[in-house]
Amino acid sequence: MDRFKRYGLYVVPEGALFSKGSTWLGWDSVAGKPVVHSPVDDLPEDIATLTATPRKYGFHGTIKPPFVLAKGTDADGLNDAARAFCATRPPVVIPTLEVRRLGGFVALVPSEPSGALAELASAAVAGLDSFRAPPSDAELARRRKAGLTEAQEALLQRWGYPYVMEAFRFHMTLTGRTPHANAVQRVLAQHFAPELSAPFAINSLALMAEGDAGVFHLLHRHPLSG
Repeated sequence: MDRFKRYGLYVVPEGALFSKGSTWLGWDSVAGKPVVHSPVDDLPEDIATLTATPRKYGFHGTIKPPFVLAKGTDADGLNDAARAFCATRPPVVIPTLEVRRLGGFVALVPSEPSGALAELASAAVAGLDSFRAPPSDAELARRRKAGLTEAQEALLQRWGYPYVMEAFRFHMTLTGRTPHANAVQRVLAQHFAPELSAPFAINSLALMAEGDAGVFHLLHRHPLSG
């Protein structure tokens, strides 16, 4: 497992929602292969263009953002720590998900904030932090291009990512930035509606890894069994 460039802990849905999200993006992170885009009518932009940015990550929601392994650690140790962490945490149920515009992109998000999910993410970020190498100067510069607040800059320096802890907002990204975000949101709300009629149960977390081609693969899924 050490051949990968970066690792992260994600929510990776299962069943019909995962299938719909993967065929929308064009990448199945569980099978580790491209999939044909599902046909979606009335899009204002080409589907391959809309999904180019999130495709490499697969259909997921980030819990611990991707990181390079710290010196003295290895992927097997990270996997063992992730398994042990998940064994202490209970599942989280999101009553409803919805398709929403977030700035210039579109994502699936909880209809209402979930304190349990935010607490799970914060605990994972802190609990696995010993496996994270400090970000490079290039990575820090890239993050700062977004125009971080003082609080986000502090999070970046402490945790290697500016949108964790109190800045965490769970989302499953569906598009890159697009000037047609409002129109795409309306189309995708209809497209995903059949899969959003029931509560969304998060019963496991997935250890994911970025390969040489820049796409993420699911390595292990660990049940939340605490």
